[in-house]
Amino acid sequence: MTQRFELNSGLRGETMVRKGLMKRIDEIPQIRIMPDLNVIKIGGHGTMDFGREVVFPIVEEIGALKEAGEKVLVVTGGGVRVRHIMDIGINLGMPTGVLAELASKISEQNALMMSLLLSKYGGTQVKSGDLLELPTLASLGMLPVTHGTPPYGLFEQPAEVGSIPPNRTDTGAVLIAEVMGAKNCILAKNVDGLYTEDPRIDPAAELIPEITAEELLGMDMEDMVLEKKAVELLLHTKHVKEIRVVNGHVRGNITKAVRGEKVGTLIRA
Repeated sequence: MTQRFELNSGLRGETMVRKGLMKRIDEIPQIRIMPDLNVIKIGGHGTMDFGREVVFPIVEEIGALKEAGEKVLVVTGGGVRVRHIMDIGINLGMPTGVLAELASKISEQNALMMSLLLSKYGGTQVKSGDLLELPTLASLGMLPVTHGTPPYGLFEQPAEVGSIPPNRTDTGAVLIAEVMGAKNCILAKNVDGLYTEDPRIDPAAELIPEITAEELLGMDMEDMVLEKKAVELLLHTKHVKEIRVVNGHVRGNITKAVRGEKVGTLIRA
Protein backbone atom coordinates (compact mmCIF):
# COMPACT_ATOMS: atom_id res chain seq x y z
CA MET A 1 0.00 0.00 0.00
CA THR A 2 1.42 3.36 -1.04
CA GLN A 3 1.99 5.77 1.85
CA ARG A 4 -0.18 8.88 1.75
CA PHE A 5 1.73 12.09 1.03
CA GLU A 6 1.09 15.07 3.27
CA LEU A 7 2.24 18.64 2.92
CA ASN A 8 3.95 19.98 6.03
CA SER A 9 1.32 22.42 7.31
CA GLY A 10 -0.58 23.30 10.43
CA LEU A 11 -3.61 21.42 9.12
CA ARG A 12 -1.68 18.29 8.19
CA GLY A 13 -3.80 15.18 8.65
CA GLU A 14 -6.81 17.18 9.80
CA THR A 15 -10.37 16.22 8.85
CA MET A 16 -11.33 19.94 8.82
CA VAL A 17 -14.33 19.18 11.04
CA ARG A 18 -12.63 18.37 14.35
CA LYS A 19 -14.00 20.52 17.20
CA GLY A 20 -10.62 20.96 18.83
CA LEU A 21 -9.20 22.36 15.61
CA MET A 22 -12.08 24.80 15.24
CA LYS A 23 -11.54 26.12 18.76
CA ARG A 24 -7.79 26.49 18.19
CA ILE A 25 -8.04 28.46 14.95
CA ASP A 26 -10.88 30.56 16.38
CA GLU A 27 -8.23 32.35 18.44
CA ILE A 28 -6.46 33.63 15.32
CA PRO A 29 -7.75 37.13 14.48
CA GLN A 30 -9.00 37.86 10.97
CA ILE A 31 -7.93 41.01 9.14
CA ARG A 32 -10.41 43.81 8.52
CA ILE A 33 -10.11 44.80 4.88
CA MET A 34 -12.14 48.03 5.23
CA PRO A 35 -12.74 48.84 8.92
CA ASP A 36 -14.11 52.29 8.01
CA LEU A 37 -16.71 51.03 5.53
CA ASN A 38 -20.44 51.68 5.94
CA VAL A 39 -22.56 49.00 4.29
CA ILE A 40 -25.97 50.53 3.59
CA LYS A 41 -28.61 48.17 2.26
CA ILE A 42 -31.44 49.83 0.33
CA GLY A 43 -34.45 47.56 0.30
CA GLY A 44 -36.22 46.84 -2.96
CA HIS A 45 -39.72 46.33 -1.57
CA GLY A 46 -39.27 48.95 1.14
CA THR A 47 -37.47 51.62 -0.87
CA MET A 48 -36.70 51.17 -4.57
CA ASP A 49 -40.26 50.24 -5.51
CA PHE A 50 -41.55 53.58 -4.16
CA GLY A 51 -39.84 55.43 -7.01
CA ARG A 52 -38.29 58.88 -7.17
CA GLU A 53 -40.23 60.37 -4.27
CA VAL A 54 -38.41 58.07 -1.84
CA VAL A 55 -35.29 57.08 -3.80
CA PHE A 56 -34.04 60.55 -4.81
CA PRO A 57 -33.75 61.89 -1.23
CA ILE A 58 -31.87 58.71 -0.24
CA VAL A 59 -29.51 59.19 -3.19
CA GLU A 60 -28.81 62.76 -2.04
CA GLU A 61 -28.29 61.66 1.57
CA ILE A 62 -25.86 58.90 0.62
CA GLY A 63 -24.08 61.25 -1.76
CA ALA A 64 -23.69 63.80 1.03
CA LEU A 65 -22.22 61.13 3.32
CA LYS A 66 -19.67 60.23 0.67
CA GLU A 67 -18.74 63.87 0.10
CA ALA A 68 -18.35 64.28 3.86
CA GLY A 69 -15.63 61.65 3.78
CA GLU A 70 -17.56 58.51 4.69
CA LYS A 71 -16.72 55.31 2.82
CA VAL A 72 -19.97 53.76 1.66
CA LEU A 73 -21.03 50.58 -0.10
CA VAL A 74 -24.67 50.58 -1.21
CA VAL A 75 -26.32 47.16 -1.37
CA THR A 76 -29.67 46.78 -3.13
CA GLY A 77 -32.61 44.45 -2.64
CA GLY A 78 -35.02 43.16 -5.25
CA GLY A 79 -38.52 44.13 -4.16
CA VAL A 80 -41.90 43.43 -5.72
CA ARG A 81 -40.40 41.93 -8.90
CA VAL A 82 -38.63 39.30 -6.80
CA ARG A 83 -41.93 38.42 -5.18
CA HIS A 84 -43.54 38.13 -8.60
CA ILE A 85 -40.89 35.81 -10.06
CA MET A 86 -40.82 33.78 -6.82
CA ASP A 87 -44.58 33.32 -7.01
CA ILE A 88 -44.35 32.06 -10.58
CA GLY A 89 -41.36 29.84 -9.81
CA ILE A 90 -42.91 28.32 -6.70
CA ASN A 91 -46.15 27.64 -8.57
CA LEU A 92 -44.16 25.85 -11.27
CA GLY A 93 -42.29 23.77 -8.70
CA MET A 94 -38.86 25.35 -9.16
CA PRO A 95 -36.18 24.17 -6.66
CA THR A 96 -34.80 26.62 -4.10
CA GLY A 97 -31.53 27.02 -6.00
CA VAL A 98 -33.35 28.02 -9.18
CA LEU A 99 -35.45 30.55 -7.24
CA ALA A 100 -32.20 32.05 -5.91
CA GLU A 101 -30.89 32.38 -9.48
CA LEU A 102 -34.07 34.13 -10.60
CA ALA A 103 -34.13 36.53 -7.65
CA SER A 104 -30.51 37.64 -8.00
CA LYS A 105 -31.10 39.03 -11.49
CA ILE A 106 -33.69 41.47 -10.16
CA SER A 107 -31.71 42.86 -7.23
CA GLU A 108 -28.86 43.32 -9.73
CA GLN A 109 -31.17 45.47 -11.88
CA ASN A 110 -31.80 47.71 -8.86
CA ALA A 111 -28.04 47.96 -8.27
CA LEU A 112 -27.59 49.15 -11.85
CA MET A 113 -30.26 51.83 -11.46
CA MET A 114 -28.92 52.98 -8.08
CA SER A 115 -25.37 53.23 -9.40
CA LEU A 116 -26.58 55.44 -12.25
CA LEU A 117 -28.56 57.66 -9.86
CA LEU A 118 -25.38 58.03 -7.77
CA SER A 119 -23.19 58.71 -10.81
CA LYS A 120 -22.60 62.37 -9.91
CA TYR A 121 -21.13 61.16 -6.63
CA GLY A 122 -18.92 58.56 -8.32
CA GLY A 123 -21.48 55.76 -8.29
CA THR A 124 -20.32 52.57 -9.98
CA GLN A 125 -21.82 49.08 -10.08
CA VAL A 126 -19.70 46.31 -8.59
CA LYS A 127 -20.23 42.62 -9.30
CA SER A 128 -20.07 40.10 -6.46
CA GLY A 129 -16.74 38.75 -7.67
CA ASP A 130 -15.17 42.21 -7.63
CA LEU A 131 -15.86 43.15 -3.99
CA LEU A 132 -12.15 42.95 -3.13
CA GLU A 133 -11.67 45.95 -5.41
CA LEU A 134 -13.57 48.13 -2.90
CA PRO A 135 -10.46 49.58 -1.19
CA THR A 136 -9.12 50.68 -4.59
CA LEU A 137 -12.46 52.10 -5.70
CA ALA A 138 -12.84 54.03 -2.45
CA SER A 139 -9.32 55.48 -2.78
CA LEU A 140 -10.23 56.63 -6.29
CA GLY A 141 -13.27 58.48 -4.95
CA MET A 142 -15.86 56.04 -6.28
CA LEU A 143 -19.14 55.12 -4.58
CA PRO A 144 -19.65 51.38 -5.20
CA VAL A 145 -23.07 49.77 -5.51
CA THR A 146 -23.74 46.04 -5.56
CA HIS A 147 -26.74 43.75 -5.24
CA GLY A 148 -27.35 41.91 -2.01
CA THR A 149 -28.31 38.43 -3.21
CA PRO A 150 -25.53 36.07 -2.05
CA PRO A 151 -23.96 34.33 -5.08
CA TYR A 152 -24.96 30.83 -3.97
CA GLY A 153 -27.27 30.45 -6.96
CA LEU A 154 -27.99 26.81 -7.66
CA PHE A 155 -25.98 25.93 -4.52
CA GLU A 156 -28.43 27.80 -2.25
CA GLN A 157 -29.15 25.76 0.87
CA PRO A 158 -32.68 24.39 1.23
CA ALA A 159 -35.11 26.38 3.35
CA GLU A 160 -36.29 25.00 6.69
CA VAL A 161 -39.87 25.25 5.44
CA GLY A 162 -41.06 25.79 1.87
CA SER A 163 -38.75 26.67 -1.01
CA ILE A 164 -38.04 30.43 -0.68
CA PRO A 165 -34.23 30.89 -0.46
CA PRO A 166 -33.27 31.70 3.16
CA ASN A 167 -30.19 33.70 2.07
CA ARG A 168 -31.56 36.86 0.49
CA THR A 169 -30.46 40.48 0.33
CA ASP A 170 -30.46 41.37 4.06
CA THR A 171 -28.29 38.32 4.60
CA GLY A 172 -26.08 39.29 1.68
CA ALA A 173 -25.51 42.75 3.16
CA VAL A 174 -24.41 41.23 6.48
CA LEU A 175 -22.11 38.75 4.72
CA ILE A 176 -20.48 41.54 2.70
CA ALA A 177 -20.02 43.68 5.83
CA GLU A 178 -18.47 40.71 7.61
CA VAL A 179 -15.92 39.79 4.94
CA MET A 180 -14.91 43.44 4.48
CA GLY A 181 -14.68 44.01 8.25
CA ALA A 182 -17.02 46.98 7.90
CA LYS A 183 -17.75 49.59 10.55
CA ASN A 184 -21.53 49.61 10.08
CA CYS A 185 -24.21 47.39 8.58
CA ILE A 186 -27.38 49.44 8.10
CA LEU A 187 -30.64 48.15 6.63
CA ALA A 188 -32.89 50.92 5.28
CA LYS A 189 -36.54 49.85 5.30
CA ASN A 190 -39.96 51.51 5.08
CA VAL A 191 -40.75 51.15 8.80
CA ASP A 192 -39.11 52.74 11.84
CA GLY A 193 -37.45 49.50 12.91
CA LEU A 194 -38.32 46.16 14.46
CA TYR A 195 -41.69 45.96 16.21
CA THR A 196 -43.22 43.44 18.59
CA GLU A 197 -45.85 42.79 15.90
CA ASP A 198 -46.45 44.01 12.35
CA PRO A 199 -47.37 47.70 12.89
CA ARG A 200 -49.39 47.75 9.66
CA ILE A 201 -51.71 45.11 11.14
CA ASP A 202 -51.51 45.77 14.87
CA PRO A 203 -51.62 49.49 15.85
CA ALA A 204 -50.61 48.53 19.40
CA ALA A 205 -47.29 47.09 18.21
CA GLU A 206 -44.30 48.60 20.01
CA LEU A 207 -40.94 49.56 18.55
CA ILE A 208 -37.99 47.58 19.90
CA PRO A 209 -35.10 50.06 20.18
CA GLU A 210 -32.44 47.46 21.02
CA ILE A 211 -32.27 43.67 21.27
CA THR A 212 -29.73 40.87 21.03
CA ALA A 213 -29.79 38.34 18.21
CA GLU A 214 -30.39 35.52 20.70
CA GLU A 215 -33.31 37.34 22.29
CA LEU A 216 -34.85 38.11 18.92
CA LEU A 217 -34.56 34.53 17.69
CA GLY A 218 -36.01 33.33 20.98
CA MET A 219 -39.15 35.39 20.38
CA ASP A 220 -39.92 33.14 17.37
CA MET A 221 -41.89 35.95 15.70
CA GLU A 222 -44.41 35.21 12.96
CA ASP A 223 -42.85 37.95 10.83
CA MET A 224 -39.80 40.19 11.11
CA VAL A 225 -38.63 43.34 9.38
CA LEU A 226 -35.43 41.55 8.32
CA GLU A 227 -34.49 38.03 7.31
CA LYS A 228 -34.06 35.44 10.05
CA LYS A 229 -30.82 34.24 8.47
CA ALA A 230 -29.29 37.72 8.84
CA VAL A 231 -30.00 37.60 12.58
CA GLU A 232 -28.61 34.06 12.89
CA LEU A 233 -25.35 35.21 11.33
CA LEU A 234 -24.77 37.59 14.25
CA LEU A 235 -24.29 34.55 16.49
CA HIS A 236 -21.11 33.67 14.57
CA THR A 237 -19.73 36.81 12.91
CA LYS A 238 -16.22 37.97 13.82
CA HIS A 239 -16.45 41.63 12.74
CA VAL A 240 -20.11 42.59 12.43
CA LYS A 241 -21.41 42.84 15.97
CA GLU A 242 -24.61 44.73 15.27
CA ILE A 243 -27.18 45.47 12.58
CA ARG A 244 -29.19 48.68 12.63
CA VAL A 245 -32.61 48.80 10.97
CA VAL A 246 -33.85 52.31 10.11
CA ASN A 247 -36.64 53.97 8.17
CA GLY A 248 -34.98 55.14 4.97
CA HIS A 249 -38.05 57.17 4.06
CA VAL A 250 -37.20 59.65 6.83
CA ARG A 251 -34.47 62.00 5.65
CA GLY A 252 -31.46 61.92 7.95
CA ASN A 253 -32.03 58.48 9.50
CA ILE A 254 -29.28 56.82 7.45
CA THR A 255 -26.87 59.61 8.38
CA LYS A 256 -27.73 59.21 12.07
CA ALA A 257 -27.10 55.47 11.83
CA VAL A 258 -23.72 56.00 10.15
CA ARG A 259 -22.74 58.39 12.95
CA GLY A 260 -23.78 55.93 15.64
CA GLU A 261 -26.77 57.90 16.88
CA LYS A 262 -29.80 56.15 18.34
CA VAL A 263 -32.34 55.61 15.59
CA GLY A 264 -34.49 52.66 14.53
CA THR A 265 -33.63 49.27 16.02
CA LEU A 266 -30.19 48.01 16.99
CA ILE A 267 -29.76 44.23 16.87
CA ARG A 268 -26.63 43.25 18.79
CA ALA A 269 -24.59 40.05 18.65
